[in-house]
Amino acid sequence: MSDPVPPRPRTSPDPPDPAEPAESVAPAPASRPLRSRITRLLAALVLLGAVALAVGGALDGAGAEISAAARRPGGTVLLLSAVLANAAGLALSMLSWRVLVTDDGGRLPLPVAARIFFIGFISKFVPGRIWGVLAHVQLGRDAGVAPERMLSGFGVGLVIGIATGAAAGLLTAPAVLGPYTWAFAPLVLLAGAAYARPGWVNRLVAAVLRLARRPAVEPGSPRAVRRSILLALASWGVSGLHLWALVVLFGAPAGPSLPVAVGGFALATVAGSLAFVLPDGIGARELVLLAPLSAVMPLSAATAAVIASRLVCVLSEVATTGAALLWARLARPAPAALSRTTLPEGVR
Repeated sequence: MSDPVPPRPRTSPDPPDPAEPAESVAPAPASRPLRSRITRLLAALVLLGAVALAVGGALDGAGAEISAAARRPGGTVLLLSAVLANAAGLALSMLSWRVLVTDDGGRLPLPVAARIFFIGFISKFVPGRIWGVLAHVQLGRDAGVAPERMLSGFGVGLVIGIATGAAAGLLTAPAVLGPYTWAFAPLVLLAGAAYARPGWVNRLVAAVLRLARRPAVEPGSPRAVRRSILLALASWGVSGLHLWALVVLFGAPAGPSLPVAVGGFALATVAGSLAFVLPDGIGARELVLLAPLSAVMPLSAATAAVIASRLVCVLSEVATTGAALLWARLARPAPAALSRTTLPEGVR
C-alpha cells in the first residue's frame, strides 16, 4: 500500500506585476458621436438659412404695407397686438400637442416641450413636411420620450389641427356664402363627432399611415384627444385675432370682420399646411385668405392685409421660437445641481 500523497499547500494568487499593463477599460462612449454632431450642425445651418430667407422674403414683400400701417392712428399698437396674438396662439398650439405627447403618463417639462415643438414648427420653412417629424423624433429621444410617442403626438396633432382649423373656418361661411351657409352643416357635425367620439381621430391616423406604408403609432386616449381639440380650437381663435387687428387697421369694420378674420386665417392656414411642397404654404395660404376678406373690405385693402399677415406671422413665429429656446436654456439645471442630484450619497 503506497503512502498517501500529501495535499498541495494552498497558494495565494500572484500579485499583479507592476511592469505589466493593467487590463484596459473601454472608455465611455462619447455622448454624441462626431458624425451626429456634424449632421446636427448642418441641419441647424439649413434651418437657419431657411428662416433667414423666410424673414427676408416677408420683409421684402410686406415692408411697404407695414410701414404705411404703422403711420396710421393707432397703427403701432395694432401691429404689436397682432404679433402678440399670434404668439399666444402658437403657445396654445404647443400645449395642444404636449397633451398628446404626455398622454402615456410621461413627463415632459414645459420648457423642453416648447423647445421641441417650436424647432419642429419652424422646420416648415424648409420644403417638405418630413423635417418637422425628424426634428420631433430626435429631440424627443434626447428628452427621454420614445419615438413612437413623438410620432403619435405629431400624427394625431396634425389631424386635430386640420379638423379644428376647418371647423373654425366655418366662421367665414355667413359672409362668403350668405343664405347657402347651411351647406357647411355636415362639417359642423363632423367637428362635433370628433369631440364626442375621439376614437375616429386615431382610426384616421392609422388609415393614413397604412396608405403611406408607415408603422402604426400609439393611439391617443379619449381624454387627451378631447383636451387637445379644445386647446387647438382656442389656438385658432387667438391666432386669428392678429388678422382681425390687421384688417381693422386697413379699414375693415371691426364687428363684421371679426369672424371672417378668425375663420379665414384658420382655413387659409389649413390650406397652406396641405400644400406640402410649398415652404410654409406660401401662395396657397394667401389665395385662400383673399376670398373671405374681400367680402368685408376692398380687394386692394384685403391684399395689403394678407401680405402684412405673412410678415406678422413669420416674425412672431421666429420670436416665439427664440423665446422657447432661451426658456429651455435658462430652465436647464446647472452642472452642480445635476451632480448633487445624481451622485450617490457616499460620493458627495
